Amino acid sequence: MSVIGHWINGETLTPDGRTQAVFNPATGESNTQVALASTVTVQAAIAAAEAAFPAWRDTPPARRARIMFRFKELLEQNAPRICELIGQEHGKISHDAAGELQRGIENVEYACGAPELLKGEHSRNVGPNIDSWSEFQPLGVVAGVTPFNFPVMVPLWMLPMAIVCGNCFVLKPSERDPSSTLYIAQLLHEAGLPAGVLNVVNGDKEAVDALLFDPRVQAISFVGSTPIAEYIYRTATSQGKRCQALGGAKNHAIVMPDADLDNAVNSLLGASFGSSGERCMALSVAVAVGDAVADALIGKLTEAMQGLKFGVHTDASNDFGPLITAAHRDKVVGFIDSAEAQGARIVVDGRHARVAGHEDGFFVGATLIDAVTSSMDSYKAEIFGPVLQVIRVATMDEAMKLINDHEYGNGTCIYTRDGEAARYFSDRIQVGMVGINVPLPVPVASHSFGGWKRSLFGDLHAYGPDGVRFYTRRKTITQRWPSANVREGAEFSMPTLK
Repeated sequence: MSVIGHWINGETLTPDGRTQAVFNPATGESNTQVALASTVTVQAAIAAAEAAFPAWRDTPPARRARIMFRFKELLEQNAPRICELIGQEHGKISHDAAGELQRGIENVEYACGAPELLKGEHSRNVGPNIDSWSEFQPLGVVAGVTPFNFPVMVPLWMLPMAIVCGNCFVLKPSERDPSSTLYIAQLLHEAGLPAGVLNVVNGDKEAVDALLFDPRVQAISFVGSTPIAEYIYRTATSQGKRCQALGGAKNHAIVMPDADLDNAVNSLLGASFGSSGERCMALSVAVAVGDAVADALIGKLTEAMQGLKFGVHTDASNDFGPLITAAHRDKVVGFIDSAEAQGARIVVDGRHARVAGHEDGFFVGATLIDAVTSSMDSYKAEIFGPVLQVIRVATMDEAMKLINDHEYGNGTCIYTRDGEAARYFSDRIQVGMVGINVPLPVPVASHSFGGWKRSLFGDLHAYGPDGVRFYTRRKTITQRWPSANVREGAEFSMPTLK
């Protein structure tokens, strides 16, 4: 059985310690093991990054950007291989994997603008013969911990911007589907990135803690569940590190009485069940304003869901694939069970999903649940599976209160034809990313991604302009060259411009 190792200082490091099985979630089989890095291995990766930093810091931003241009080309040229690796270990259908890769490439494209993004600010004569300017300098060694659900896109939220800003990066991807992440790291090395600038260590909590407690790591980015995000943020900041930690979500869609219901249903199908619901932006709750809207919505969803297909990643006619592990499948089924036990009505039941020839795969079919209330466990938690719950309310304000009262504030949307209602919603909703008739309002690469409340710990969002700010620190320089022929007296009062 093959073992996936680490990528340190431009070379594959042969694993020699603990390992963990990597499964094909469509078959339930494991033909691969992944190495779990020890603290010593992580320290070796940090040391390689630290050694590479001085030369990389002094590399002109334009040269760093040229490497990113070549990296973009290699990602596009190797897209079929990348998508195949995602499918084998995550189960994501080929068209969905291609979409994930494309959104990641867009962040590489944004990073190619490093010479413009890193331009400082200059003011001449802020005082008599005094000039002042700001520079944006790299932090040093920075790290990222990324989740299983987007093994290519989320690393590409982090490492391109961190690297073009002059930092050296240590990445700890998910141990559940590490191969595609490791492959894109090797492509970046092929694009011309010097050894040590990017290092990848596979592992579990021991590896994460090694990054958190090593004083050479200046900042850490994280995407994952809220309990882990909170732990990483609290630990990192207590160690004096800069941290952005993106956590969980419970994304609601309000369906208004004037909504284009057919379009709303079609977009809800993709937003709720795409990628098996394993997205932090998945729409998992539809809040119907009025029983008439709820009944019509349930009827149309029930009919449309009969045509959904799930199965293996190689069949592009499938809409979504399996869940990542057997344990996660059982957890999702458990939430459906609890909703039923607490009084909800299972309209479309995906608990007994089977795929011919893949009976041991980790599948859950698309599930629709009506009569959900805010007191139910399935409503409070992030299910992270192909489950759409419907809550019935009487008014828009009641719907908004549900959203604003929830502990998560990642994404939300409203379906309406009323511009006044849309503006009222976007102004007053306590959520970081808002869609108006857009079910997955994921910002493009030139904006920044992040939620509110317990969906984000830290002040800066991921990628985009906030990414530049996160991976640099401002240095402001004020200079004056006094005349050699003029002797100046001492000044004891606060300097001011008069």
